[in-house]
Amino acid sequence: MGKANLDVFSETLMALAAVDRNIIAVTSDSRGSSKLVPFGQKFPDQIVEVGIAEQNLVGVAAGLASAGKKTFAVSPACFLTARALEQIKNDVAYSDNPVTLVGISAGVSYGALGTTHHSLHDFAVLRAINNMIIVAPADNFETEQAVRSAAALNKPAYLRFGKKAMPMLNESNQTFEFGKGRIVKEGDDLAIIASGETVYPAVQAANALEETFGIKTTVISMHTIKPLDTDLLDKLAANGRPIITVEEHMVNGGLGEACASYLFQKRAKNPFYIMGIPDEYTVTGSQVEIFNHYGISQAGIMAKAKDLLKL
Repeated sequence: MGKANLDVFSETLMALAAVDRNIIAVTSDSRGSSKLVPFGQKFPDQIVEVGIAEQNLVGVAAGLASAGKKTFAVSPACFLTARALEQIKNDVAYSDNPVTLVGISAGVSYGALGTTHHSLHDFAVLRAINNMIIVAPADNFETEQAVRSAAALNKPAYLRFGKKAMPMLNESNQTFEFGKGRIVKEGDDLAIIASGETVYPAVQAANALEETFGIKTTVISMHTIKPLDTDLLDKLAANGRPIITVEEHMVNGGLGEACASYLFQKRAKNPFYIMGIPDEYTVTGSQVEIFNHYGISQAGIMAKAKDLLKL
């Protein structure tokens, strides 16, 4: 088991800030939850606190970016991508300011705090905004690479992180590039495309399908929701195998609909199913309890795979 991706985010940002004084973190009373307290202590001149004011957070970050700073605007994902959506659209994306928006405690990471604190809309709203890269790293390796890539990008980007410790998924595949899915496991019978913290249960399901039924599954960490890796989608669909997408997001407007839209327009014939949070207010519970309730688990993904494969 590795660390929480947020810990890796903080450590990587500190390493970058140590050699680049233009790296600036902007927080909205969130340096504690974003693990940036050590960053602020070490680099007090490279952190700006705006308080609980997400619209100001994005506006200040965009202003600093327009003056040559590499800004990371850090706030809980549920508030960052809802309260500050207009500023993201206009001050960051439309103005092409190189701000990295960092949504922390994303998806249902806040657990029992409930629907008001869940971020299940962020992929959908940000996919509808031009000039925005959307990334949900699955493990510590992808997190470090995503932060380093965002700092070097000089373009608007959104990085999404949950709270729990994540296992390293495939140490033999140490490749990362925005817009290119990462192959975690390979097989010809089924494809599971997942993002963020749902990649691990997808791997567990794939391993169990192979052990129990001999089903060989390709598992993809589609860490970049936009731009989507359409070349990889073409390859996955080529043999007609069933495809399942899994995400910690509403089934509306996220990874699954992005994949389905592309494949349908390419006239793919694959059996296809989107796994995520249905169009309802979520049940109350921990992240694991919510995942289990909606089938975002080894057992739930296996059941859907068996259904599509007619086992």
